[in-house]
Amino acid sequence: MHLKQAKGILSARNGMNISRGCTHGCIYCDSRSKCYRIEHDFEDVQIKSNAPALLEDALKRKRKKCMIGTGAMSDPYIPVPENLANIRRCLEIIDRYGCGIAIQTKSDLILRDLDLLVSINKKAKCIVQTTFTTFDEDLCKIIEPDVCGTKRRYEVLKIMKENGIQTIAWLCPFLPFINDTEENLRGLLNYCIDAGVYGILCWGIGMTLREGSREYFYKKLDEHFPGLKDVYHKKYGFSYQITSGNNDVLYKLLKSACREHGIVLGVDDLFKYMGDFEGKGQMELF
Repeated sequence: MHLKQAKGILSARNGMNISRGCTHGCIYCDSRSKCYRIEHDFEDVQIKSNAPALLEDALKRKRKKCMIGTGAMSDPYIPVPENLANIRRCLEIIDRYGCGIAIQTKSDLILRDLDLLVSINKKAKCIVQTTFTTFDEDLCKIIEPDVCGTKRRYEVLKIMKENGIQTIAWLCPFLPFINDTEENLRGLLNYCIDAGVYGILCWGIGMTLREGSREYFYKKLDEHFPGLKDVYHKKYGFSYQITSGNNDVLYKLLKSACREHGIVLGVDDLFKYMGDFEGKGQMELF
C-alpha cells in the first residue's frame, strides 16, 4: 500500500475511485488491463489520501444533488486501514450533502458502514452491488482467492435488503470450461432470488480479455487448470470478447428466471436506475 495526493475524485458522470489496484486476487480482473495505466504493482494499492477533502470540495460546488457511483474499477473496501477510513469519511460527506450512492464491492466489510448506508438511503438512494461468479466455494477460493466467498456476499445482500436498501447482483464473468455451467448459474440465481435483488447485471455468458489482464489470467490457468490455456488460445486467439459455447442456453435460463421472479435484467435499465437521483425531484446520471 502507498499513499498519493490525487488531483480530482469525481468523473464527469460522478464516478468515484478512492484507490487504484486491488488485493482480492481475482484471476479474471479487467482492471489489470494496460489501458488503465496503473503504473505501480497492482497489489500495491494506491490510496488517494486526500479523497474525502476532494469529494467535499466537489459536492460543495455542485448545483444539484446527484448519485455517486463507486467500486467499478477498484473495490472501495480493500482491507487497508487508510482505505477503510477514507470510504467511511466519503460516505459521511455524501450523507451530509444529501446525495445518493451506488456502491459495488465483493467484501463484507461494507457491513461496518451499514448505519451510513441506511442514513443515505433515507435521504436519497443507496444501492449496494456485488459480483457472483461461482456457487462453488472451493472454486471461488481459486478464482477469487483473497475476498469473502459467494455465500457471504449473498448474506450481505440479504442484510442490505432487510434494511431497506436495494441490491444488484453482477453475474459475471463466466469463464469458459470453468464456471459456465447450468448447475452454477442455477445456484447463483437461487442466491439472487432468496436475497430479493432488484436487478441482475450480465453481459452474456463469457468474459473479456485484453493486454495485461490476459497474461495474468493465463498464468493462473497454468497454475490451477493445466492445459486449459492452450484450449483458450485455440478457440479464442487474442479476442477481447470471450463467449462461452453455453451462452444461448444459459442466457435463456437467466432471462426466464428473472421474468418469473420480477428481477430487472438489462444493462441500460439498471445503469439508468443506479444513476437516477431520487430526492426533491432532481435527476442526474453518474
